[in-house]
Amino acid sequence: MKVGEFGAGSGHYALAAAHIVGHSGKVYAIDIQEDVLKHLKDSAYRQHLRNVDTVWGNIEKPGGTKLRENALDAAVISNTLFQVEDKKAAITEIDRVLKPGGKLLVIDWAGSYGGIGPTPDHVISEHAAERMFIDVGFHKVKDFRAGAHHYAIVFEKPS
Repeated sequence: MKVGEFGAGSGHYALAAAHIVGHSGKVYAIDIQEDVLKHLKDSAYRQHLRNVDTVWGNIEKPGGTKLRENALDAAVISNTLFQVEDKKAAITEIDRVLKPGGKLLVIDWAGSYGGIGPTPDHVISEHAAERMFIDVGFHKVKDFRAGAHHYAIVFEKPS
């Protein structure tokens, strides 16, 4: 199985996915900040995870992830959507690299919590996030609370 984390940052989900997919799988941790990818690579190495590839790329550009079309079985974008300027471009890039039938997990801030998370004007509501992904062609599978301050939505790319 091949999994991508978009806007990986510290790579929390990339590292977790690497344990799940095992030696036969591959995880791509994509971020625009080269320095955070170096730390993530070191974390993977310390955990003896040789199935994590860090990708210095821009998820807002066509082909910016440097992954081929239909390369991933699953993808995660967590605490990133609110930071992305060109949301449609980022969602289109995720769509490009996700295989038909592939799953996507979107996690983001449910609100602004007085200094925790984004400022109120940067919060992307769950409904707005859902609409953005559906408009690109994804099908919503389910949604749930991802802790006290986050929502999560699972999408599937149509076959």
